[in-house]
Amino acid sequence: MSGGGTETPVGCEAAQGGGGGGKKKDSQGFTGSPAHLIIKDLGEIHSRLLDHRPVIQGETRYFVKEFEEKRGLREMRVLENLKNMIHETNEHTLPTCRATMQDSLNQVLQRLQAATDSVRRLQQREQERKKTQHFARKSWQTQPRNSEIPCSCIPRTDVSSCPGNRSCPPARGETTPPGCLGCLP
Repeated sequence: MSGGGTETPVGCEAAQGGGGGGKKKDSQGFTGSPAHLIIKDLGEIHSRLLDHRPVIQGETRYFVKEFEEKRGLREMRVLENLKNMIHETNEHTLPTCRATMQDSLNQVLQRLQAATDSVRRLQQREQERKKTQHFARKSWQTQPRNSEIPCSCIPRTDVSSCPGNRSCPPARGETTPPGCLGCLP
């Protein structure tokens, strides 16, 4: 029933004696009887109508070709879009971001420099204050202490009037030095 094989004679051909040996073969098979030609045509029609392998193979090739072309075009569009986006980023966005960042970093650097200078001045003042206090304490500690030296909180001539109980207030405009004889903590 497939069109690719050799046909066997059907009932009417066998009844007419067409299966015998007096007929010559040509390149297409047996010739002669009209029944044989009809059977041959039916085989071709059958193979064309019912054998779908060549059609399916052709459709498959066409589908694959179209798919590859469409996919290739889609990928080309995607790559072109990426290329345009990268170009735009390199040409416009990146320089803008770089300039903005440079300006911001310069401002931050100036603020940081100002803060560093301020902290340095504060540290120098603190060191000078500590150094002054240290020398003042040393100078007060090295002075001789006797009963005739008045209390430094209030200028007095009599030390006995200063009870040493930290109740003497300093005189106006004076600061209480470290190493007071008992009036300071």
